[in-house]
Amino acid sequence: MNTSSARRTGLPALALGTVVVLAGCSSTGTSGSAPPGASAEPGARLAVSYGGGVRVLDGASLRSVSDFASEEFTRLNPAGDDRHVLVTTSRGFQVLDTGAGTTTTGALTDRVFAADTPGHVVRHAGRTVLYADGTSDTTVFDPAALAASDALPQSRTIEGTQAHHGVSVVLEDGTFLTTVGDADGRTGITVQDPSGRTVATSDRCPGVHGEGTARGEAVVLGCEDGALLYRDGEITKLDAPGDYARMGNAYVSETSPVVVGDHKDDPDAEGYLLDQITLIDTDRRTLEVVDLPEGVEYTFRGVARGPGDLAYVLGTDGAVHELDPRDGTVRRSMPVVAPWEGPAEWQDPHPAIVVSGSTAYVTEPATRSVHALDLTTGERTATGTLDVVPNEVAVASGPAA
Repeated sequence: MNTSSARRTGLPALALGTVVVLAGCSSTGTSGSAPPGASAEPGARLAVSYGGGVRVLDGASLRSVSDFASEEFTRLNPAGDDRHVLVTTSRGFQVLDTGAGTTTTGALTDRVFAADTPGHVVRHAGRTVLYADGTSDTTVFDPAALAASDALPQSRTIEGTQAHHGVSVVLEDGTFLTTVGDADGRTGITVQDPSGRTVATSDRCPGVHGEGTARGEAVVLGCEDGALLYRDGEITKLDAPGDYARMGNAYVSETSPVVVGDHKDDPDAEGYLLDQITLIDTDRRTLEVVDLPEGVEYTFRGVARGPGDLAYVLGTDGAVHELDPRDGTVRRSMPVVAPWEGPAEWQDPHPAIVVSGSTAYVTEPATRSVHALDLTTGERTATGTLDVVPNEVAVASGPAA
């Protein structure tokens, strides 16, 4: 496999149109055999992982379209082009063609972006950014090129310095932001301009994890005592109340200045259920923690942004709660699944939510089901019953009509 790399101390401009090295030699894999009841209508597709495989569902009927063998536990990440999904495996990021927007049943291809311990996938400004925890290397490519060839698209790998569980972001003008850490912990971020010159750094973010880019390319990363905000060349530390206030995931809309984050205030708490939400206004540079209604808890898989820049929280009470990020109020609650308990380990199957357009897709591992919820009417429009236990989920919306 041919690769291109650059040290951060002399990083060329990251405009992908200038990259000339082909980062991969691979051919398209064959389609999996479609299970009984398979259909191949054009439109959205849903990728659902389970122990040992990935199932692709029709986004309207939730009937199975195709099924592919994979590793026992994989993660699913939209690739950024509304058709492909990146499946994390022991080799790296494997390209799944869901067939969204076509009449094909899709394919789990043999195209893999090699990575030592593949981690976060970030989509922004027409680029997809892959982070390898085992090396801290960052790979950047244009997701629109995934359908253009049977080989991997052109990409650039930016070599890391010290391996850690991190994340990188590339902004519209090529500005490169990446986390700083090592085997002993994570401390902050560094920002470089397109020439590779360091323009900002911060070491005031213990346990830095998770990122999101809001309106105006305001980038937020969570810390164990608040968050970091990078905007217009400046890093601002936003302190959260209390000695411990971990935000590990950011849920964003690129048309909203408000970032919704999870919030954990007890480092010794067992399990993964949370009952508070972090709201970060990137225009005002403020951070607020708000309580959810009594009896409503969620996990990191239970928050998504949707129509009108609203947030949707999948609670343990079985309802999807529509939350206004401007003030943290719950506007309405829409029952979808039966009440559920939190997972013993974060990898364990438990309900998850993703949104495409005005439709929310909710998994229900206890009944081996996936549900479609119309966020306009609050009504459940379809249910797909599987013969496997759904775990992670990603949606490919297909091309816009």
